[in-house]
Amino acid sequence: MEILNNIWVALSTPNENLLNILSIPLYFVENLLTMYLFLNITNISSTGKQKVLFVILMSIVSIFTINIIPNPFNIYLNYIIMFILVCTIFKGTILRKCLSLLISLIIFNLVGALILNPFLRIFRINSDELAVIPIYRLSYALILYTGVIISTLIFRAKNLKLNFLDDIDTKSKYIIVVNFILGILTIIIQSVTLYYFVDSLPLVLTFLNFMTFLSFFVISIYSITRVFKLFLARKELESEKAYNKTLRILHDSVRGFKHDFDNTVTTIGGYIRTNDMEGLKNYYLQLEDDCQKVNTLYVLNPEIINNDGIYNLLTTKYHEAEEKDIKVTITVLLDLGNLKMRIYDFARILGILLDNAIEASSESDEKIINITFRNDSKNSRQLIIIENSYKDKNLDTDKIFEKGISGKENHTGLGLWEVRKILKKTNNANLFTSKTDELFSQQLEIYY
Repeated sequence: MEILNNIWVALSTPNENLLNILSIPLYFVENLLTMYLFLNITNISSTGKQKVLFVILMSIVSIFTINIIPNPFNIYLNYIIMFILVCTIFKGTILRKCLSLLISLIIFNLVGALILNPFLRIFRINSDELAVIPIYRLSYALILYTGVIISTLIFRAKNLKLNFLDDIDTKSKYIIVVNFILGILTIIIQSVTLYYFVDSLPLVLTFLNFMTFLSFFVISIYSITRVFKLFLARKELESEKAYNKTLRILHDSVRGFKHDFDNTVTTIGGYIRTNDMEGLKNYYLQLEDDCQKVNTLYVLNPEIINNDGIYNLLTTKYHEAEEKDIKVTITVLLDLGNLKMRIYDFARILGILLDNAIEASSESDEKIINITFRNDSKNSRQLIIIENSYKDKNLDTDKIFEKGISGKENHTGLGLWEVRKILKKTNNANLFTSKTDELFSQQLEIYY
């Protein structure tokens, strides 16, 4: 009983040394919860090694700063270092990582703002006693972490993600960055207010403070959602415009076929009656070109190419190639709405490869581009193959990826160099380049 009594006395009386020891595992728990919260808010890919590294480094920083820098300023330094570690250790865009971490920190502060004053009133202690008495500090931490765990489960259950941040335009990103900066300032003001005035704040004022903080959080999320909806609406409108253009061309082509149908049949009959098989073959090849054009236009359908961004890119490049009299065939045997690669990186690579294919084929005599999207389930990969006719048969397929190397006049040669840079940042994509006497080929492989 004496041992238990001594333990209780140590826990229930001011004991900074014991509290410093007990706080060490709390830092690990708190950083672990923060990490899992922001990983559940976004789709940032992470490995077990990255998670362990973040928790260990951030916990060491927390232990160091708490003993060197006074409260609450050590918290601000922890936040800065946390942002640096997240941006360094985990993959993904800086905006998405920073915003998801900010939301995680806001949730921590929201839960803390809600429970701190009632906790002090219920146990009839002040903030100084909370800071030095282990039993109160541990109890408060337990309630805080429980609230954060509940928030994490809600995010997971509702499947709330920030994946769209990679695809929005620059103007929308600026709006989100402003929200991000305001969020940081709000957290700083909130923590300073709680630290210095929590003992003197009435419970009602604490509740109003919590509601104000919550309102800012909700309005910020609502603003980001509205920005994303407007962005989606604009993308859908662009897709509809591109589809309408494709439909007009397809309609004109079908009308042309219908108008010339009798003449086509009569011409074929003439070759058959005279048994001119060579003439019939040549006529069929010319007719096949027109049929292939209609088939390609049919494929340029947002229901088949079920990704608005890729659809707009393909239709734009198709019409650009058509203006240069390039014959384009497109085969889609892949769900483009389920690409196993960041759409931003994929669109950049596809755009560069298509630009190069259009440029090279326009200078050749054949003027051919073949684009294929297909799934290779046997090897667990998605394939995007772009073939094009080309003029320079001595083209070195290794040197074209070097910075400043280009086979085209007045070009910087940065396109394929940028592709190589993008691929280096991914761990599941490769690009294979090959050529024959007829076609130059780029095969993008995305593994899953």
